[in-house]
Amino acid sequence: MSQHRSHAVVVFICCLSIVSLAFGVRQSFGLFMRPITFDTGWARESLALTFATQALTIGLLGPVAGAFADRWNPGKVLMLGGGLFCVGLLTMAGASRPSVMFGGGGLLVGAGLSGCGLPLALAVVGRIAPADRRSLWLGVATASATLGQLVLVPLIQTVIVEYGWRVAVLLGSGLGAFIVPLATVVARSTHAGLGRDADQSLGETLRGARSHPGYLLLTLGFFVCGFQVQFITIHLPAYIVDQGLASSLAASALMVIAAANAFGSWLAGWAGGFCRKRYLLSGIYGGRALLFLVLISVPLSPPVMLVLSAGIGLLWLGTVPLTSGLVAEMFGPRYMATLYSFVFLNHQLGSFMGVWLGGRIYDSTGSYELVWWLTIALGAAASLIHLPIDDRPMARLVTNRG
Repeated sequence: MSQHRSHAVVVFICCLSIVSLAFGVRQSFGLFMRPITFDTGWARESLALTFATQALTIGLLGPVAGAFADRWNPGKVLMLGGGLFCVGLLTMAGASRPSVMFGGGGLLVGAGLSGCGLPLALAVVGRIAPADRRSLWLGVATASATLGQLVLVPLIQTVIVEYGWRVAVLLGSGLGAFIVPLATVVARSTHAGLGRDADQSLGETLRGARSHPGYLLLTLGFFVCGFQVQFITIHLPAYIVDQGLASSLAASALMVIAAANAFGSWLAGWAGGFCRKRYLLSGIYGGRALLFLVLISVPLSPPVMLVLSAGIGLLWLGTVPLTSGLVAEMFGPRYMATLYSFVFLNHQLGSFMGVWLGGRIYDSTGSYELVWWLTIALGAAASLIHLPIDDRPMARLVTNRG
């Protein structure tokens, strides 16, 4: 194995570990909705706004983190993000007022995840992966996110039940601390310039992206992914309990989603290596809409909920390797961190709306029904939006490669 290839493998493994830790802890936040509101007496919308702002902060700061990563060293950005993530969780654990929870869980955790979360890690993987295996590597990296969820969600749920939500948040902070040494390895291994294989400037690439119809439609469609995924992540556990089912089933549902997604994300990445990614994306969004329609139309029981969770998991994050893979196809991997961060910004705007509207509409109506119908309608629209996407490479990149 060449030295370049060995560095790529080391960076890949570290990125998988970072994604597992960051995503696993973040995806457990839905388990805190009822314990925190019951313990503190805060309105559900208050905590929903904190988590929605977290998602929005990730999106707004993502392009900044991506630009720093593309300009200098992505490992250093991952290190800084990991540190902020831990500090934000520590602030959450000690929060006695909604404003403190908002600052820690919304702003600090969001800022940290903009630098150490899935988008930047995927950008690093996209830059170091062999071109003929890029889609597969991105699929594996996305699957590793829910491997962390599969392991950490039941652990954190157990700690919440046995010791309370504050101890569980402290555990999350301790786990997140491992991101910093892993990012240090990434920084050292990428110092030589892995993935710097194109000579176009960032400004040229951004101007091309701004006028590329496929990039604009892809960005628009990713809003729906964020809306759906974060609404499910934050509000599905509470929805399950609201239906008269056990809180342990809520944790089990998230675990089943994670387990099914580990296969679904890998499958999407593998299929994206030889199928048109835009058609696969259209199918995923349409499939989600159908599953959500079934979920609100049939009587829920533990077996039914777990089967539906498995279906949701198969389609859960398969959009991520396909979307990030399309960005790399259109513009090359050199500035993928910046370009994908702008796409992900729209994803996080959707996340904000899904989380906040879920809490707002629930507090106003005592039900999530209106949000479910909106989620279904958005899925159908996204399925149609992706069909006409122009996925041809930007003309300048074709010239450079020729």
